[in-house]
Amino acid sequence: MVTKDQNLRDSVNLHASLSSTQILSVCLLYEMSKGKSSFWYPYLVHLPRDYDLLATFGDFEKQALQVEDAVWAAEKAISKSQSEWKEAVTLMKELDLKPKFQSLHAWNWASATISSRTLHIPWDSAGCLCPVGDLFNYDAPGDDFNTSQEDVGLVVETQSERLTDGGFDGDANAYCLYARRNYQLGEQVLLCYGTYTNLELLEHYGFMLEENSNDKVFIPLETSLYALASSWPKDSLYIHQDGMPSFALVSTLRLWLIPQSQRDKSVMRLVYAGSQISMKNEILVMKWVAEKCGSVLRDLPTSIVEDRVLLQDIDKLQDPELRLEQREVEAFGSEVRDFLDANHLWDLINGGFSGKINRRICKWRLSVQWRLRCKRTLADCISYCNEKMNHLSGT
Repeated sequence: MVTKDQNLRDSVNLHASLSSTQILSVCLLYEMSKGKSSFWYPYLVHLPRDYDLLATFGDFEKQALQVEDAVWAAEKAISKSQSEWKEAVTLMKELDLKPKFQSLHAWNWASATISSRTLHIPWDSAGCLCPVGDLFNYDAPGDDFNTSQEDVGLVVETQSERLTDGGFDGDANAYCLYARRNYQLGEQVLLCYGTYTNLELLEHYGFMLEENSNDKVFIPLETSLYALASSWPKDSLYIHQDGMPSFALVSTLRLWLIPQSQRDKSVMRLVYAGSQISMKNEILVMKWVAEKCGSVLRDLPTSIVEDRVLLQDIDKLQDPELRLEQREVEAFGSEVRDFLDANHLWDLINGGFSGKINRRICKWRLSVQWRLRCKRTLADCISYCNEKMNHLSGT
């Protein structure tokens, strides 16, 4: 695009400090500003007009995440988008883009398009926009092995030659996408974008999965514990979505809960092998994890039950066919009431919300879904630890 448009090329060359992603975002807005005269118009007109990435969250949706790490991730994403827009706005003015395409709102849309829809190419870190190729929904790694027995040989043979779902083929001069298994007629073909936690999916793509084998929940750990965990990265100390503490977290806690005078070579060998040191030590580990998860849950503003009720209330607000009675409106919890207050929506209940408000509700719902999934993981971890302690105590 840049090489074929001299005006665009000359302007971009004057802004060497901009990243590849910023340049691609400007190019996207440049083409959008052309309207129907753009060569890419048939593609551009089908792009979503709104995204749910963290960078697009308002303050209410950001705070609704509740968990400190998630709120911080949202703040960082929002700040990054604003900073990159300020750096690129001079270039957009030089290209004489219409004012609406120079706005922060337009920039958030363009950068969200780049983040959620580009495909990897080896020569540009921003990736490329690929019509049709960017239509595939996500299939998390580890969830694609539900193949029939007769398909196994084919899948193994294919994966041995090709470990990704797609890539640019220089020989074919084309971007090639590959199915990881056989699909039935009418079945949706999915594409793996990589390994992401639910928070990372929200940050980069604007959605999350109720069941995500790659999701992680981190709990607060003492500084002295991190010092002992030098053999493992900090991001390996977490709770799996099914509630099981990670190998690194359990191993580190086993060592941390042993008196320093008893940390001899035999104990260290057991720790690094992932083996139980003693029954007493294992019970202490499970008790510590369960209590820490319980403490995190108690410190959060709402409970699992309250969040489930809240999601039901949000669904009622989103249902254009549903007429809410006065008693149902009065029964709304404090968070729903705060949202209605903040957006001056009390008089619009049963009258239908604008598209802008409905998009805000969708983002708010994602925040509640994310925090509920996080709380469920913590609750499952408590159950897992209690079962382990009961089993150990009974042996």
